[in-house]
Amino acid sequence: MIAGAEQSGCVRPSLLRHSAWDALLISLALLHGVLLVLVPSIWLIALGLWWNSNTISHNFIHLPFFRSRLLNQVFSAYLSVLLGFPQTLWRARHLAHHAGRQRGQAKWQGQLLVEAILVAALWTTLVAFAPGFFLLTYLPGYLAGFGLCYVQGHHEHARGTTSHYGKLYNFLFFNDGYHVEHHERPGEHWTSLWRRKKPQAQASRWPAVLRWLETAGLDALERLVLRSTRLQEFVLKSHERAVRRLLPRLPSIRTVEIVGGGLFPRTAMVLRRLLPDARIRIIDANAANLATARMFMNGEVEYVHELFKISSAHRPSIDLLVVPLAFIGDRREVYRHPPAPNVLVHDWLWHRQKTGAIISLPLLKRLNLVQR
Repeated sequence: MIAGAEQSGCVRPSLLRHSAWDALLISLALLHGVLLVLVPSIWLIALGLWWNSNTISHNFIHLPFFRSRLLNQVFSAYLSVLLGFPQTLWRARHLAHHAGRQRGQAKWQGQLLVEAILVAALWTTLVAFAPGFFLLTYLPGYLAGFGLCYVQGHHEHARGTTSHYGKLYNFLFFNDGYHVEHHERPGEHWTSLWRRKKPQAQASRWPAVLRWLETAGLDALERLVLRSTRLQEFVLKSHERAVRRLLPRLPSIRTVEIVGGGLFPRTAMVLRRLLPDARIRIIDANAANLATARMFMNGEVEYVHELFKISSAHRPSIDLLVVPLAFIGDRREVYRHPPAPNVLVHDWLWHRQKTGAIISLPLLKRLNLVQR
């Protein structure tokens, strides 16, 4: 998140209409073009198209950077060549999206015609003078970039307009994660969107381009572990190592509840070994998962078939609560208001808390400890 980059804190140059911070986006667009000329590659073309379309191009569509109409037309033409798509047409389609229309119409005249000719000239030149590069590098990168843009756009609205408040993403993408806020105020400058954050907005812990991980779920990975003894040994060892590192931080544990036993109940197996005298209960809304857990645990724990809800989850009699990576609910609420005196939260590697331990770098997992 770029916070404090308000318009009021900058001296507005005469060329720029809205904010001196737009000079950064203009400079990065120029750098993007230089890199494509000097070190072209499939990945640079793909990632550059996706990143630029959702940052520089997107912000320019809503609030053209320059005071001069001519400079805005020149920059739009430059972006058209850079991204391989007429920006005037992209602008019409995108503003139609904000207006709730299926498609936006742009007249094939003036600026759009110039941009289309420039894009066609670029493609024709590449085909004529560098056909190998065009077919093996530019075209695959171009299609991959548009694929990433499609995934991004789809998941920004797949379950209703959704924001992502991750600091790293919003720093690199100039507050693009504030999508709910952007749709409520499409004319708001990108430097100010963070001020409009809505506490009750629908949000995802994943950037839009990775949000398919939510819908794909983690069951497929669990089933993969079930098929391999070696994978089972690996996840058991990695989880036990992390739990052992956090045990000294815990008081005497007599009662444990594990949310979501999962298809492979590695946490229950580890805690059964490390806390042999503790009473352990697995809570899972999936009866089939509980049945699978029973096969591994041999009756050593209790089982509860229900959906765990944070709103009714305060259990002062439970010494330790364990929340899985596939937890269905608001994980942030668990961190803010721990529903038990001690809570172990399985999370992604980059969601670091004050107290925690890495489970596995290859699995991108960590174990965080939150206490009341």
